[in-house]
Amino acid sequence: MKKTVLWFLFAAVLAVAPVAAAESVIFVDFSWDSVQVHNRIAGFILEHGFGYAPEYVFAESMPGLMAIERGDAHLSMEGWVDNVVEWWEKAQTRKTVVDLGSTFPDAPQGWYVPTYMIKGDAARGIAPVAPDLKSVADLPKYWELFKDPENPKKGRFYNGPTGWMVHTINNVKLRTYGLEETFESFAPGSETALSTAIKTAYDRGRPILAYYWEPTWVLGKYDMTLLEEPPYDESRWGEGKDYGCAFPKARVLILMNAKFAEAHPEVRRFLEVYETTLEQNNKVLAFMFESGATVERAAEWFLKEYEAVWAAWLAPEIAGKVRAALEALP
Repeated sequence: MKKTVLWFLFAAVLAVAPVAAAESVIFVDFSWDSVQVHNRIAGFILEHGFGYAPEYVFAESMPGLMAIERGDAHLSMEGWVDNVVEWWEKAQTRKTVVDLGSTFPDAPQGWYVPTYMIKGDAARGIAPVAPDLKSVADLPKYWELFKDPENPKKGRFYNGPTGWMVHTINNVKLRTYGLEETFESFAPGSETALSTAIKTAYDRGRPILAYYWEPTWVLGKYDMTLLEEPPYDESRWGEGKDYGCAFPKARVLILMNAKFAEAHPEVRRFLEVYETTLEQNNKVLAFMFESGATVERAAEWFLKEYEAVWAAWLAPEIAGKVRAALEALP
């Protein structure tokens, strides 16, 4: 009788006891769209598959990376470590941040032209105007196609904005490749101005030569060709060098606070197998641009569009929980 009463009282206590709050996992949102989308893809899976409570905090690059190193935040899905080499080398030496692998393959950047300039576009009635344009070495032959409206004796090269390091690098490249006689470097006022120039030219079927990079909505929406350069040569790259070679492909890594990784092996194992392609990234960013979607909606689109991709990262029972959460979305 006494055991029955005690069990009844124990069951009553359990019935009214509060459910333990889900443990937080704090992502650092940097200022570009792709990292915020990946943070929410991973956050959705961690919430619905593993039972975590994702949080997102905004920070510029260095403050955000230092927050991860201190443990004030736990991770970010994109660490462009080649842009912060000194910090990254010190963090590795201190063993405060762990590299969980690439978010997507090494990201290319360089000088792009619309592919219809080379191959034409029959559906749009566009004939190929530069069929032999393959590399930066071919540009003098075609400079008049890119005529600069402010200096019609030269072609216009759309550089990165003045405040970007790549703006200086591209100007050195122009000198090294002997293109200063035929091309003028033009600095758009912002990333938006640069992408708008490409969009405007492409929508009108006109030539344009511009610096750009992947993954971006521009390369997801438009068929562009990256012009060839001599293979990357480390000896030609750096302050005071001539930059007479291709850009090094940027490593984009999933970075996590080392102590958090050690305490949460299931999160670490999941993110170590997380990987996407450049094409998938370009497409989700193009969807986001064209539809005006939020980063949350873009993440949901990715999860619905590429179920076979993310399901391969997870145990079947975890994938089933994520799938059920997606099906419940409006």
